[in-house]
Amino acid sequence: MRLTSGPLRRLGCVLALSFRALVLREISGAWALDNGLAMTPTMGWLHWERFMCNTDCEEDPDSCVSEKLFMQMADIMASEGWKEVGYEYICIDDCWMAPQRDSKHRLQADPKRFPSGIRHLSNYVHSKGLKLGIYADVGEKTCAGYPGSLGHYNIDAETFADWGVDLLKFDGCYCDSVEELANGYKHMSLALNKTGRSIVYSCEWPLYMWPFHKPNYTEIRRYCNHWRNFGDIYDSWQSIKTILAWTSANQQTLVRAAGPGGWNDPDMLVIGNFGLSWDQQVTQMALWAIMAAPLLMSNDLRQISSQAKTLLQDKDVIAINQDPLGKQGYLLRKEDSIEIWERPLSNLAWAVAVVNLQEIGGPRSYTISLASLGQGMACNPACHITELLPVKTKLGFYEWTSYVKTRINPTGTVLLQLQISQTTF
Repeated sequence: MRLTSGPLRRLGCVLALSFRALVLREISGAWALDNGLAMTPTMGWLHWERFMCNTDCEEDPDSCVSEKLFMQMADIMASEGWKEVGYEYICIDDCWMAPQRDSKHRLQADPKRFPSGIRHLSNYVHSKGLKLGIYADVGEKTCAGYPGSLGHYNIDAETFADWGVDLLKFDGCYCDSVEELANGYKHMSLALNKTGRSIVYSCEWPLYMWPFHKPNYTEIRRYCNHWRNFGDIYDSWQSIKTILAWTSANQQTLVRAAGPGGWNDPDMLVIGNFGLSWDQQVTQMALWAIMAAPLLMSNDLRQISSQAKTLLQDKDVIAINQDPLGKQGYLLRKEDSIEIWERPLSNLAWAVAVVNLQEIGGPRSYTISLASLGQGMACNPACHITELLPVKTKLGFYEWTSYVKTRINPTGTVLLQLQISQTTF
């Protein structure tokens, strides 16, 4: 195709550069937790969705919440390419604790399931070039009934720092009021920073605020590195759909809140488990990249299929998720069960996801006007387009006024990357 020349081409260049400057100004004005962490979305592995609160190591020694499980996952993440593509945190969720604090009021690990202690586990994870995450709760008890941090924020922060913990997931169960909840999240944030150790702070603050009133994301962003907004993910397509629908319905609030140092967290990646078809796994990976979401897998890396592993380790898709511009993508439009999501990227690039939500029939064709993407700037005056998912394919060179045709399986997604042609400037 021939590039449009003359005044139209020059106008396209000016508009594209102006839009880029606007995007950068918006990001630079965002006020985030000043701990220098999570400048791109956190990547790693979290036990909860796959292993839940399985504490029966006699009956189920390979799947119970124990130091053995986390050491095995660390071994695999270090040796099978996970660390190299960016997955670096091994995260413990609920049910790691002993039922009571020790004589000095410090949290302690269950002595049977973690006989060597968390400090030893932390050292082991660090020896693999990885980082350790841990779980606690802002209220009187954790969601599973173990000791909460209410009244112990400072000593718990100091304990985690002494153990060499690198990330804290802080849940919100068993609080008496929204004021107590908010104050607890703020207190723990300050206590973590006071330790002097770099600890990513993962909050569930807005999740517990939404039933009462709209959260103040400006405030939440000042204290947290990422935050859950919606209920726990399940290993099902219905769960994925519900999370995406809620996110798009609230995107005017959520997209503005996200940026380097602070991210909306739609919960774990369940790719490689049991409940999603291949196309649905592609959809989760593509949309979590578009949403600039933390990529925290919850699966069994010891048994994962080669297909799921390849998807989770896709460097091109991870690069979109980790794009340094740090702008969260959003739902652009929905037409007859087809959704178009887009995300601005650095270097004037855009990511575009075409999602087929129809659950009957076969693949559907959908034609996109390139001039409709990125506020008219995604392919202005021309761009190179690559399909990244489900199969990487170079689609070629397109002009601003062109159309691109896609074909999407039911519940599947086609993920595209549009890169402005540098020869047009």
